[in-house]
Amino acid sequence: MTRIALLGATGSIGRQAIEVIEASPDLELVAAASGTTAIDGLAPLTQVGGDLTELLDRAEPDVVLNAVVGFAGLAPTMWALEHGVTLALANKESLVAAGDLALAALERGGGSIIPVDSEHSALFQCIQLGEPESLVVTASGGPFRGRTRADLVDVTPAAALAHPTWNMGPKITIDSATLANKGLEVIEAHFLFGMPYDRIDVVVHPTSIVHGLVRFRDGASIAHLGYPDMRVPISYALTYPARASTPVPPLELTTLEFFPPDHDTFRMLGLARESGVRGGTYPCAYNAANEVAVAAFLTGKIGFLDIAAVVEDALGRVTGAPAQTLDELYAADRAARDAVQLP
Repeated sequence: MTRIALLGATGSIGRQAIEVIEASPDLELVAAASGTTAIDGLAPLTQVGGDLTELLDRAEPDVVLNAVVGFAGLAPTMWALEHGVTLALANKESLVAAGDLALAALERGGGSIIPVDSEHSALFQCIQLGEPESLVVTASGGPFRGRTRADLVDVTPAAALAHPTWNMGPKITIDSATLANKGLEVIEAHFLFGMPYDRIDVVVHPTSIVHGLVRFRDGASIAHLGYPDMRVPISYALTYPARASTPVPPLELTTLEFFPPDHDTFRMLGLARESGVRGGTYPCAYNAANEVAVAAFLTGKIGFLDIAAVVEDALGRVTGAPAQTLDELYAADRAARDAVQLP
């Protein structure tokens, strides 16, 4: 029996994870948390003041499924890595922000990271076949694929939240609309797979059937295909290296279309890549500024196109100095949030 601690239990990933766990006789949910409320597998609701590591200490899980949204997921990510516990990672922001600190903790703890994002799960599975030459991350294009900047001046949060393919929470849905989410995934892929940024490509694939593609040095490419249903990567991460059955139907092949991303209209993708290449705490600053900007957009304080402008401005106001400790990383996150200036 594999003991699962689920963090972010009431979000989109969390709800589907519970469905996967309940359907498997080999998985046991020993603890769950949402916001600041923890649900211990053996006790009634307990307030833990947001300190998810206390819950993990009590639960002693075999796998931590981290589906917390944003930088708030850093502490449980580092707990799992330091304790040698398998980390099923749906919280990409923690790896983006922590970078080398997270990889050092992974080496010390001796555990493993199994990505839950559909794209990184796909790449992870394809890489099992050999050492990749380059990676291709696919993007649906979000609700505004094909629009120009002029078309996006007055878009509302409601329009930005209307994703054509995936059903996700508001933060990640807005990130998908700006392509910030794809930028975060480029940085995540760099750290997960040790791949240089110039060998990580992004293509727009509106049907979301191909979730990731790996190119090998012999000219072959291996892709992972399936319907856009998060129960598949969740189940894979929780049962790895086995493959448990899911209710997702087998794929019936349809026309596959791919397009290059529009970097001029959706500037968040390029800003993410630039932050990753600059290194240090620039990826952390990119993530922090984006979280602030998305929250401002959702509350009507800035426009959709202002998100990229706000993030770019904040990145110009921080030093990006490398963090040697988690305290320095938290300080870099705070500094980037303080550097955000809303128009």
